[in-house]
Amino acid sequence: VSFDMLVRSLAASAAVHFGDAANRGSGVKTPPNLEAAAQMIDLLALLEEKTGGNLTGLEAQCLAETLQALRTRFVEVRRAAAPPP
Repeated sequence: VSFDMLVRSLAASAAVHFGDAANRGSGVKTPPNLEAAAQMIDLLALLEEKTGGNLTGLEAQCLAETLQALRTRFVEVRRAAAPPP
């Protein structure tokens, strides 16, 4: 298992929690679970914090770009789920 695979795996879990991807076990897309998606994002952020200075440039870039994309998607899903004013 490589670092990139770990990052991709956690990002894929977040995608399932966003309702964007089907669950690997059941093959079914589930409604968004923002709490669980936030937990995956927080886990990746913790990984970024704890590995600071110990990653290759490509690993750090992969992690930073993945976090940015997930944070952006989180905001989009949260806005879509919010009731209209």
